[in-house]
Amino acid sequence: MKKTAFFALVASMVFTASCVAVNVTRLGAGPARPQISADQVAVYRTADQVPGRYEEVALLNGRGDSMWTSESGMFRRMKKKAGRLGANAIILDALSEPTAAAKIAGAVLGVGVERKGRAIAIFVYPPEEQ
Repeated sequence: MKKTAFFALVASMVFTASCVAVNVTRLGAGPARPQISADQVAVYRTADQVPGRYEEVALLNGRGDSMWTSESGMFRRMKKKAGRLGANAIILDALSEPTAAAKIAGAVLGVGVERKGRAIAIFVYPPEEQ
């Protein structure tokens, strides 16, 4: 009995961790940059917050079932994708949450309701290159 509960917990953690899908559309023909860790990718709510000159690298479109994802999970996944492209920051564009009514209808009908988010992956030039 305990083993079954453990395996169910592990399976649910794996399923939850992989529920956010982020599609990437590369922009321009900028130079290829080395990958960086998602922990090193900064998040800005607006372009005005970016502390200097930057280059747009890619558009990021994320989505995931609202029951199994969170805002922070979506942002983590976007940061990971941006880092793989060599981008060192993202600018958040939009996040749409399903309404309470949509969540209830989805639960009653047995269908998933999606959380969606958009961001722009950018490379912020170091101060000496501003």
